[in-house]
Amino acid sequence: MMESSEIQLYELIKQRLGEKEAGAFVLFIESKIEHGFFETKKTLASKEDIANLKTDIATSKIEILRWVFGFFITLVLAILGLYFKK
Repeated sequence: MMESSEIQLYELIKQRLGEKEAGAFVLFIESKIEHGFFETKKTLASKEDIANLKTDIATSKIEILRWVFGFFITLVLAILGLYFKK
């Protein structure tokens, strides 16, 4: 079923090219638009992708906090060791 914009395009082109050519041209344009849409859709993130990404970010934040805390404790112990070395 043709949409109104496709019908308008068909009517405009039919005057210059004829019915067969106008119909073929409209179908060609429609297939190109659909192909472009599906190609773009492949690169978009779904809700599931975004949820997985949020989970990965939260896990990474926890890992970074653990390492920072570990290095901080090690640094404090090293400074205390140098201070009481006298």
